Amino acid sequence: MYPPELVNPMRKELANAGFKETQTATDVEQAIKHQPGTTLLVVNSVCGCAAGTCRPGVLQSLKSEIKPDQLITVFAGVDREATQKAREFLLPYPPSSPAIALFKDGQLVHMIERHHIEGRSADMIGNHLKQVYQEYCTEKVN
Repeated sequence: MYPPELVNPMRKELANAGFKETQTATDVEQAIKHQPGTTLLVVNSVCGCAAGTCRPGVLQSLKSEIKPDQLITVFAGVDREATQKAREFLLPYPPSSPAIALFKDGQLVHMIERHHIEGRSADMIGNHLKQVYQEYCTEKVN
């Protein structure tokens, strides 16, 4: 378990952008399984690739006309119960943090694992996600 003073700034980076923090298994299940439309899940982490490219890439991707209906996050190594439940929804992919997943009507439609994040720039991740949104997120948000 990481100390709150270490992870709070990392949590706030996504929360300030409109991400709902899911901190229990019930929160995750309600947000994914029982939510129509598209849901972007970020498995947040304290690692360097989360800070350097994952979170900045995700935030850049949201500067788009088309984006997911709902934004949620779990914090690996902190929200253990929520992270475990989220990983059940990410099967057959192995546990990965950071990770980015898009669900449509509760079904996993796109997954970006840690090895797709490492070595990529925030711009690459952001642009990739914008293409994914074009494919799966049909609602335009003003």
